[in-house]
Amino acid sequence: MASIGSDPNGHRRILFVAADGSRKTVRLGKMSQRDAEQVCRHVESLAGATIHGQPVPRETAVWLSGIGPTLHDRLARAGLVTARAAAETAKLGPFIDAYITGRVDAKPRTVINFKHARKVIVGYFGEGKALVSITPGDADAFRLDLLGKGMADNTVRRICGRARQYFRAAIRRELVTRNPFEGIKCAVGANPERLRFVSREDAEKVLAACPDAEWRLIFALSRYAGMRCPSEHLALRWGDVDWANGRMNVRSPKTEHYEGKASRLVPIFPELLPHLRAAFEAAEPGTEYAVTRCRDGAVNLRTQLERIIRRAGLQPWPKLFHNLRATRETELAETFPLHVVCAWIGNSSAIAAKHYLQVTDEHFSRAIADAADGESTPVKAAQKAAQIPAQQAHATGRNASQAEALETKNPANCGVLRGDASECEDPNTSLIPPRGVEPLYAD
Repeated sequence: MASIGSDPNGHRRILFVAADGSRKTVRLGKMSQRDAEQVCRHVESLAGATIHGQPVPRETAVWLSGIGPTLHDRLARAGLVTARAAAETAKLGPFIDAYITGRVDAKPRTVINFKHARKVIVGYFGEGKALVSITPGDADAFRLDLLGKGMADNTVRRICGRARQYFRAAIRRELVTRNPFEGIKCAVGANPERLRFVSREDAEKVLAACPDAEWRLIFALSRYAGMRCPSEHLALRWGDVDWANGRMNVRSPKTEHYEGKASRLVPIFPELLPHLRAAFEAAEPGTEYAVTRCRDGAVNLRTQLERIIRRAGLQPWPKLFHNLRATRETELAETFPLHVVCAWIGNSSAIAAKHYLQVTDEHFSRAIADAADGESTPVKAAQKAAQIPAQQAHATGRNASQAEALETKNPANCGVLRGDASECEDPNTSLIPPRGVEPLYAD
């Protein structure tokens, strides 16, 4: 909590407790009570954000950007904000470099992505662009510029997501008070146009075109085990392969920071087994990893796979390794429950439905083909349903009365349709008195 104090000479001051528990003061000089109350409210927000490590509330951030240098310096001396001199000298390029260097927890592939985004962002704004000078309008213009250059929407979203990440770090370091990329869509969406189902026939052609057993293993691990390439391929050790029980332990660097997601058990599928065994037999004694030659980060597996696919007489499909993984998950989902398939592939059912599972030509063929057991297909069922109304056009939507049922079952009683039933005489009516068995009247 912050409070307002007044001196005998009319000067006012804000008293608050800092993050270290010490009592601090922000002297305001001569100021009206109303203005002091406004400052007090924002000082309280700044102190709370500092104590709890939270972003500064938007209202306070806007207020902070508009105050004069004197009050800003007093807030800085109290430890509530960073001095403007440091904030104004923070440049885009050096700041991102420092951020990437400080991310000692990031995986090598993540660092590569950081650097790629840095190249695009700095290439647009400039190396020496001040962080505080980049506005939300500048962020919108940056996004539109990338789209105008023909960059895919999902790629633009990823780069904008990295930019937002950099500015969030700048806010925590109190170099800026707002994130210009906040509000821009950064979540990667599904893109069905880039999904391809890689048939077994095409997969076998590619395997036949692979130069050696190790490349056949790389391709088979993607197509028949649904593993992420290259991270999970390079992490696979021969000690992870349980030949006796027909399964292998797949380590997942991408999900290892989630509890219980560091690895998963995957069956050694029959299609994978010969390629896994061939690579094992070709490995040098004492070799630890299943994939050895491609461990250098400079090796571009995608480019090499494109060459192999063309050598097989095929046209490379979009997202080479992702579509191999998506194809395998689609196949397995035809046979096994989805929760089992997701446990083997290493994703969630929501992600599988959004980014992996595909509708194939085989699904359409099965929908219109005759059922193997002789039961009616959906087409035959529809044809039969269309015939029933034609055969029973005289039926009504209500239950027939007992007299109508007798007419229908015994045509001899009435040779006409039910609509003329009033002209027929029922021979059974003479058996029962019209008013029952009681006497009509007493004598």
